[in-house]
Amino acid sequence: MSFDALAPHYRWMEWILAGNKLQRCRVRFLDRIQSAERILILGEGNGRFLLQCRRVNPEASITCIDASARMLAAARKRLQKNGVPVESIDFIAADALIWKPTKTYDAIVTHFFLDCFRPDQLEEIIATLSSAATPDADWLVADFQAPQEGWQRQRARLILWSMYAFFRFATRLPARRLTAPDDFLKRNGFRLQERFAAEWGLLHSDWWTRRAAGTTIA
Repeated sequence: MSFDALAPHYRWMEWILAGNKLQRCRVRFLDRIQSAERILILGEGNGRFLLQCRRVNPEASITCIDASARMLAAARKRLQKNGVPVESIDFIAADALIWKPTKTYDAIVTHFFLDCFRPDQLEEIIATLSSAATPDADWLVADFQAPQEGWQRQRARLILWSMYAFFRFATRLPARRLTAPDDFLKRNGFRLQERFAAEWGLLHSDWWTRRAAGTTIA
């Protein structure tokens, strides 16, 4: 799987297809990690979330993992263009199924990333990332979902089918369908604190945490 071919076009493609909706989902719970000291971001793409994350938390050490070197170059360029320093940010081009963390993180971010993988791969990735999460770590997730019923579900299923068909052709995406990561996150000690749905239930933003305090909704 590689998004290298799409890297030069991804920004305008996202804008035409979704406007600013995906970005609003990415930053929905950004304030929950504004005091994090070590942040791990996977599948960052061209750096739209990373830019806001660095602005909100200028002191954090950030590790940014993406399989596409071109996407990482675009992310670095975006920060530099906006006058945001890239010091304390490690840009690592690596396959998430192969990469192994060498330090711990108190915040993990996987926006529009976990939907790329088959259930067996997703289970492995979440277990690996969880092993590097501190006991009080937060995990932010923004992604697609299919509502439970009604015309919203039919609409979402059509959109998701089209997306998977395109990305499997363009990037050799492993997944054929969407797999919710909730059960895997729960097995690794994370609890859902808040969930925000948008676009008639097609999009969602989550704040998960390992902290004992707080009211869970799942």
